[in-house]
Amino acid sequence: MLGQGRDALPLLFVVKVQASSKDVDGLKTFVEAAQISVKRAFCAVQLIGGGNSLDEKLMVGGQAVIEGVMMRGPGRSATAVRTPDGAISVESKEVRSFSDRFPVFKKPFLRGTVALVESLIIGIRSLSWSAKMAGEEEEQLSDKELAGTIAVAFVLAAVLFIALPTGAAKLFHAWSDDPVFLNLAEGFLRLFIFLAYIWGISRMKDIQRVFQYHGAEHKTIFCFEAGLPLTAENAQKFERFHPRCGTSFLLIVMLVSIFVFAFLGWPDLWLRIVSRIVLLPVVAGISYEAIRLAGRSKNTFVHALSLPGLWLQRLTTREPDASMLEVAIESLKAALPEDKIPAGSADYRKTTDSETAVYETPAAAFAAGEGK
Repeated sequence: MLGQGRDALPLLFVVKVQASSKDVDGLKTFVEAAQISVKRAFCAVQLIGGGNSLDEKLMVGGQAVIEGVMMRGPGRSATAVRTPDGAISVESKEVRSFSDRFPVFKKPFLRGTVALVESLIIGIRSLSWSAKMAGEEEEQLSDKELAGTIAVAFVLAAVLFIALPTGAAKLFHAWSDDPVFLNLAEGFLRLFIFLAYIWGISRMKDIQRVFQYHGAEHKTIFCFEAGLPLTAENAQKFERFHPRCGTSFLLIVMLVSIFVFAFLGWPDLWLRIVSRIVLLPVVAGISYEAIRLAGRSKNTFVHALSLPGLWLQRLTTREPDASMLEVAIESLKAALPEDKIPAGSADYRKTTDSETAVYETPAAAFAAGEGK
């Protein structure tokens, strides 16, 4: 979902298979490790888009993680995970945004890129913590590993969604040498690759629980936005498709890039790749403003433009069960100021221990001292 702009860059093709002692001993097969990686890849894909409420006074967003949900409220993020013993473990963090230090980055078209980078950092940290709590990893990512994971994600994303389509677009020379035509052909090829990627992930059985937690995140935020007490029963009544979902955001990124790149001419391959990478902040900024508009506007035309993203969520969300909604609710409650939690909200925690920390984003997040 896309909360403050969370869940984004198609990008986050985070394929990180850690070789633990269990792996070495043969207790985990390569296939099992690959399945874990796919779950992480999907979680990262949601990440920047993850989240929903774009209320200027109380912004709330989130993403599904391994056996849980991460939520981000005003100045705080929280991750709740269902542990192997059935309890709900919650980690809450105070978040200091880069744009709070430099208000210029709160301006339209600038705030989108900042939000995406911050969300990426927070999301991958939450993903690592959730994997540890769910028993899929023994340790969390260190700051160095976090930086490496993000770097690998961007390289893989650049290959899959930039280098591959722009390189393959030369096949269209048989029809025309017009630069605009070739750039448009590249853009639609990129869109096809993205849709095929989402479809391919959606066909994997091991990802279905992540899809369910994704649906739980949407339903819980819908419930909060409606002003109802946060209970599994109330949240279950809402749809699992949200207009500000990261899936929708990614689709907008693909469509906006088609038109932004259309008029760049048709230079050599490496120059095309570099130009598209350099212009990613521009594409992200425009897409972020578009998703904000879609979330606030009641205009029929704007709603119609949001429909493709909502349809795509049929692939990336599933109906959650009550236990998943309980986890999402505990995550959202931990991310909200106490006076903003709706009266009558349920308490599903079976443990009282909650880790707390403070870090700054984006640059300071790498050296904030959590992942030594």
